[in-house]
Amino acid sequence: MKNVEVNFPVISDLKMEVAKAYGMLQPGASDTEAVRAVFIMDPEAKVRAILYYPLSNGRNMQEIKRLVLAMQHSDKYKIATPANWQPGDDVIVPPPGSCGAAKERVEKAGADYTCLDWFMCLKKCPHGK
Repeated sequence: MKNVEVNFPVISDLKMEVAKAYGMLQPGASDTEAVRAVFIMDPEAKVRAILYYPLSNGRNMQEIKRLVLAMQHSDKYKIATPANWQPGDDVIVPPPGSCGAAKERVEKAGADYTCLDWFMCLKKCPHGK
């Protein structure tokens, strides 16, 4: 067996203190095993997303990567991403702040962005992919 170097902290939680503090025990499943939880934190250590998976199922690493990329794009470009967004897909223009702004935004739709309705306008991802 090959030795592997772990370059990130690993928490030993034999007394389940961390699991209990962060709500990682699945009711009815186990009092001694934590669910598979993913905490996504930003560079300022703010928890941005929490995903829970049952004890019987593994995580979806492609979805976790997609979510991290989507949040990075949202932060950098001040946009939102629709369901199932992938890098390079169109993004959501943030909602208007007033009825007047909504009307103006729909009327000006064209080359830069398209509107499906007053509340849902899409544009190309600012950096492409």
